[in-house]
Amino acid sequence: MSSYTKSTNFASKDNLTSGNPAKIVKGTEIDTEFNNIATAINSKQDYDSDLAAFALKTAPTGDVVGTTDTQGLTNKTLTNPTVTNYVETPFTANSSTAITLDLTNGTVQIITLTGNATITMPTATSGKSFVLFLKQDATGSRTVTWSTVKWPSGTAPTITSTASKQDIFSFFADGTNWYGVTVGQNYTP
Repeated sequence: MSSYTKSTNFASKDNLTSGNPAKIVKGTEIDTEFNNIATAINSKQDYDSDLAAFALKTAPTGDVVGTTDTQGLTNKTLTNPTVTNYVETPFTANSSTAITLDLTNGTVQIITLTGNATITMPTATSGKSFVLFLKQDATGSRTVTWSTVKWPSGTAPTITSTASKQDIFSFFADGTNWYGVTVGQNYTP
């Protein structure tokens, strides 16, 4: 791509005295300028053809996500992404009587039992899953009653009752039910 470069400074001719032969504008000077302009124009990108192709594209809706700024991706659909070395933010709470799990807090939940408790599951949205770390406090022997969880063989696990120990559970939803799996028990945190 070339840029237009002026060959003749026509304005400087205005300052010359009348009768000075350099004051005369020659046809070759004008022709050279027009050729320079044509060369510069013809070597530039043809925006008409690009615009025709661009006009066929469908513009995205919603918030635009930049490549260098930080923005949330709430309610975006990612298809086949590769995520490397990510970190989930764990949600931590204590509970003595009732726990209503809320996945808007995160999909890693760490609950310390400070009394016997009933755990109420969130809405079973198809495709949702989360991990629950269930810890005994320093007293231990706390029990849990699970609300609306389907367990293998229809039997809820007996949680570790030892003081300051924890069990890890994983849950998966099919849109109607939560299915629970014991990942491991009797861990020392």
